Amino acid sequence: MTKVNLHIKARDQFLPYLNRSERWSCVVAHRRAGKTVACIQDIVKRAIEHTGREPRFAYIAPTYTQAKDVAWSYLKEFTASIPGVEKSESELSVTLPHNGARIRLYGAENYDRLRGLYLDGAIIDEAGDQDPRAWSEVIRAALSDRKGWATFIGTPKGRNSFYKRFIAANDDPAWMTLRLRASETGIIDAAELEDAKRNMTPEAYAQEYETSFEAAVKGAYYAAEVEQAEKEDRITSVPHDKAADTIAAWDLGIGDSTSIWIGQIVGREHHMIHYYENSGVGLDHYVDHIKSLPYPIHQHILPHDAAARELQTGKSRIQFLRDRGLSCNEPLPQHAVDDGINAVRMKFNQIWFDKKGCERGIDCLRMYRSEYNEKLQTLKPRPLHDWASHGSDAFRYWVMGAHPIDPGPTERPEPDYRNSGPGGWMG
Repeated sequence: MTKVNLHIKARDQFLPYLNRSERWSCVVAHRRAGKTVACIQDIVKRAIEHTGREPRFAYIAPTYTQAKDVAWSYLKEFTASIPGVEKSESELSVTLPHNGARIRLYGAENYDRLRGLYLDGAIIDEAGDQDPRAWSEVIRAALSDRKGWATFIGTPKGRNSFYKRFIAANDDPAWMTLRLRASETGIIDAAELEDAKRNMTPEAYAQEYETSFEAAVKGAYYAAEVEQAEKEDRITSVPHDKAADTIAAWDLGIGDSTSIWIGQIVGREHHMIHYYENSGVGLDHYVDHIKSLPYPIHQHILPHDAAARELQTGKSRIQFLRDRGLSCNEPLPQHAVDDGINAVRMKFNQIWFDKKGCERGIDCLRMYRSEYNEKLQTLKPRPLHDWASHGSDAFRYWVMGAHPIDPGPTERPEPDYRNSGPGGWMG
């Protein structure tokens, strides 16, 4: 046996994390605390010590480019002194010689690449920027048969999925949690913190250095509106109203997600009762989902490009949906995205959401934001196209296109709220 000095010296502030015994962990850390370094140190140590067959470990950043820029140099550095270690620049992976353990970097924008793999451990870095489905649908399952461990780590960006994870973990004995504030760690000296405070807004400083989840997400379009809806208890249990028309708005993905918001207009209020999203399936799948709902859809709102004919079939998507029996309005006229965003903001105080039926859609609205130019430290004049944009686009179409139908002389039954349950609609 050969002893190797890995030249790893951990910061004292991360020792509670590095010495943990819990399977699951969640770490909230201020900027420049060294959280990525600590995670790479931890994953290397655990890979070396693993005695199972062909261990596999994953470091997952929001994008593949971020994984390479942020973690690849650290992974190479902390494994460089291991004789016989194999490094693959094309796969961003290292393989240890004594047990065949492999550590590989991934981007969550293509988390389907992890389907079918097994993992003995995973780090989900900047978890709040990642699609929550990456964990629930893929990563968690990859850890099951090997009973692998996972770490969620990041800096706050509003009350997103990372916030929910951290709050839930605090009350769960199966989880280890750690919160590192710059005013308490001593990692950044006082003079530097004072300079940062002078050159940043109070909200930005609180978020980046004091790990506050209360500050608005940089460039977020609807985060403040969603927070206000929560304060006013407009995110609750909202039942389907039999006396009102039910309206669906679609964002039709080509090669990515298709999203559908379903809601009703009741007086001056908009009641959002259901949200559905999927990818990698044909339009038939969404039609089947619509028809499986326990209520009819009276209108379908589609974006302007739904009328374009596809070369393969010669039919437009709106014609396909009509042929399947859906009542589709004429596609919305093309509009400037900024105009649609402003329309949503103006209407938001009239909107109620079913908490359970719209959970994924609400997360999309909360994290919908403009692109950010890291080099110039400025926001770009367009939305970021990521996992949150599909649901937010469909919601914009709903607000701009949903109008009640005049029912004429036909009377509809009164709504029945008896089964809304405790804490349901209007208490």
